[in-house]
Amino acid sequence: MFQPVLLPSDDTAILGNRVVEWPDEASCAAFASLLASQPTLQHCYLELHGPLGAGKTTFVRHLLRALGVQGRIKSPTYTVMEPYSVAGLNISHFDFYRFSDPREWADAGLREVFAAPGLKLAEWPDQVVGMLPLADLSLHIQPDQAGKAEGRLVRLEAHTAHGLALLR
Repeated sequence: MFQPVLLPSDDTAILGNRVVEWPDEASCAAFASLLASQPTLQHCYLELHGPLGAGKTTFVRHLLRALGVQGRIKSPTYTVMEPYSVAGLNISHFDFYRFSDPREWADAGLREVFAAPGLKLAEWPDQVVGMLPLADLSLHIQPDQAGKAEGRLVRLEAHTAHGLALLR
């Protein structure tokens, strides 16, 4: 099971941060379930950072399952966005990996999606720098360098009061 550790922050834009370890996929699923149980999550924007194969989409799948999404959960790599609705909660899962120009975000009409209520989850947000709102919580997922095939080290950074509430 993961063990949160509160770290001091040198960046004033980061209100708080933690590092968690996911030794295996079950730990990722447990963390996603814990996050899904937080009422604050329903009004948040989460950014997911990490290299290809880090587990961003796997985490999103576990989070969506924990929130009650049924059926197939597809990666939005080619569609840019996959919408979900469960128990009155609108969820938008974005993947900006294929964006080559941040203006594509506005051209795709995503400003309206981000302005609407609900949970937003964005993979590869660095592809649209300057276009996205401030994330409530950023997850920086890195494969474990200790040689564990499934292990992940995750740095969580809260940028808003909602994000800070999720860290607690």
